[in-house]
Amino acid sequence: MKKKKVITILSAIIVALVIGFSLFKGKGNREIHFNTAQVQENTIEMTVTATGYVQPVDKVEVGTQVSGVIEKIFADYNSQVKKGQLLAEIDKSTLIERVTQAKASVMSAESDLKYARQNYERVKQLYDVKAATEASYEEAVNRLAQAETSLANAKANLHQAQVNLSYAEIYSPIDGVVLDRSVEQGQTVAASFNTPTLFTIANDLTKMQVEANVDEADIGRVRVGQPVRFTVDAYIDYIFEGIVNQIRLQPTVTNNVVTYTVIVSAPNPEEKLYPGMTASITIITQTEKGLTVPAEALNFIPTPDIFAYLKMKPEMPAPEQRPDVTGKSVWLQTPDSIVRKEINTGLSDGVNTIVTKGLVPGDMVILSTFTGKQGLPETPASNPFMPRPPRR
Repeated sequence: MKKKKVITILSAIIVALVIGFSLFKGKGNREIHFNTAQVQENTIEMTVTATGYVQPVDKVEVGTQVSGVIEKIFADYNSQVKKGQLLAEIDKSTLIERVTQAKASVMSAESDLKYARQNYERVKQLYDVKAATEASYEEAVNRLAQAETSLANAKANLHQAQVNLSYAEIYSPIDGVVLDRSVEQGQTVAASFNTPTLFTIANDLTKMQVEANVDEADIGRVRVGQPVRFTVDAYIDYIFEGIVNQIRLQPTVTNNVVTYTVIVSAPNPEEKLYPGMTASITIITQTEKGLTVPAEALNFIPTPDIFAYLKMKPEMPAPEQRPDVTGKSVWLQTPDSIVRKEINTGLSDGVNTIVTKGLVPGDMVILSTFTGKQGLPETPASNPFMPRPPRR
């Protein structure tokens, strides 16, 4: 039994030595390779993204101030209309009757005024010769004043009736195109409490705007005059351009999310943009052009194994020794070694970073390393618990 244990222990020791020797030998044959990127000139943009809707710059809702039945309609969807053009007409019979009644009231008021004036003149003559009392004179004066007031009210009612009659004809207030027609011939409209909308007219569809909702976290970077790119689903491969025209200060709160409306002017000479289209906009808040390196290069730090493989002495000069740099550095690959370069950086979008000092075009910056045997990438170890693909 004891002999068996000794044999088992010796066997385990021999197996461990063999595995260790194999690993050591394999490690000695591994080569270190560098993933690099070339320093080149590029442009970096800082952007804010949002969504919004395309709308006409000038849009007017045409309504009516009088109630009645729509008798005639002279414009339809997409109709080109001119300012002052007749769009619809409301039944005038009731309104004409009101004008007739108002005219009759004016005639009655004029008759009353004539009688009151004649009565006043008679009483005044009698009062002047002391043949009438002061009370009768004052009553004549009062009746004359009331008659004059009644005539003025009657004339005002007549004017109002005539104005209401004119409102029965609906005219276009602007030149443009009819986007929406909300009524049909024979439909009754009631203008008792609010003005019903009959037509919606856009002034010029070659001048559109995007009303975008920008999150409160990004609104601080948005300024009037910044360039904008946007796309719509109808032309997914076409990029439209615009400019931030207005930032509205009134916030919109939806499900505890605060957004602000940003108006983007969008020229539409080809009239590809239709009102109501959903737009995905990108506001360019900052732009910088210069030499760029991947942001990954700024995070690369050689390990002692790399220095040992290259037979280099690790030297990491402190940034304080160079007061003219920001303290950031990258590693460059040379034909037989690697070199550390201190740099000044500018704008970064998280993927690439502008380098303002320390590098020249064509430099090869190191991003990362990988090891391989005899120049081939090392095969990663497999997990025995992971399912294997089916054999073919």
